[in-house]
Amino acid sequence: MTDLFSPIQLRSVTARNRLWISPMCMYSVTAEDGIPTDWHLAHYGSRAVGGAGLIIVEATAVEPRGRISAQDLGLWDDRQVPAFARLARFMADNGAVPAVQLGHAGRKAGVPGAIGPSALAFSANYATPQAMSQSDIEQVLRSFQAAAWRAREAGFQAVELHSAHGYLLHQFLSPLSNQRDDGYGGDFDDRARLLLEVTRAVRAEWPAELPLLVRISATDWAEGGWDVEQSVELAQRLRGEGVDLIDVSSGGLTTAQQIRPEPGYQVPFAQRIRQEAGIATGAVGLISEAQQANAIVRDEQADAVLIARQSLRDPYWPLRAARELDIALAIPTQYGRGW
Repeated sequence: MTDLFSPIQLRSVTARNRLWISPMCMYSVTAEDGIPTDWHLAHYGSRAVGGAGLIIVEATAVEPRGRISAQDLGLWDDRQVPAFARLARFMADNGAVPAVQLGHAGRKAGVPGAIGPSALAFSANYATPQAMSQSDIEQVLRSFQAAAWRAREAGFQAVELHSAHGYLLHQFLSPLSNQRDDGYGGDFDDRARLLLEVTRAVRAEWPAELPLLVRISATDWAEGGWDVEQSVELAQRLRGEGVDLIDVSSGGLTTAQQIRPEPGYQVPFAQRIRQEAGIATGAVGLISEAQQANAIVRDEQADAVLIARQSLRDPYWPLRAARELDIALAIPTQYGRGW
């Protein structure tokens, strides 16, 4: 029987278990020019030592104007690569698959020069973005592709494209934020075009033997917005472009969203996409109990479980969850006597 602590293989990469760490922005004031610091090494390193199967480094901007905050990490410059290599190497040395999420904030950028599919601000507290020209779109495509190359140079074994939570690629998907009348707006095909082009560009750069993930918001939780039916269709197309797993979250596009969070509230989205699109999925969303996480994998609702808040509370939660489930999990030799 497949369970939470069964290994999972994506292309040539095998994660030791299916309990993974979601990307979580640190907004570390010590980060300058997108370069990870000792804080990031301690943060990600402790979660690798703590038993996670795969760890996704926080949203990493593909260009300076694509940062959520001035403290975001970035892979828009070769000078950023060595510090990322240090993170990837330490995670891998401690048994976790090192992954990185590449993204662009679009209209939700917290730095000057915000761009988006249309000149529509996220809220009154955000600047109105400049509607992207064709040259802007081409620049973004090049930036994602170049960042993927740098991710490989840094030693990451998986890349995730961030197309969720109201950031740029999600902004193009949703009719609430995309009101273009050219080939990148209007019907489903045109709204999905940029994400598919980015995926194609990254897949062409990213080694064929390494997995590519995409995080999506399955629904905007708002009338007239992006929904799970469109997510299923998108997942089918992403599978055809060489994507290996869909990391299924939701929301973040509009302040008008109506969400009632409860434990596991986003899991049904992952299950439906898995079943109807025929692609592996990751489940997220208020998953904080070992039995709960194990049931998601055991019952084939998703292929992996990604935790965030629970990991912040306890970086070693995977080791504790394994003990609760009576599963033997290797303890770091440095901790063996005291665990």
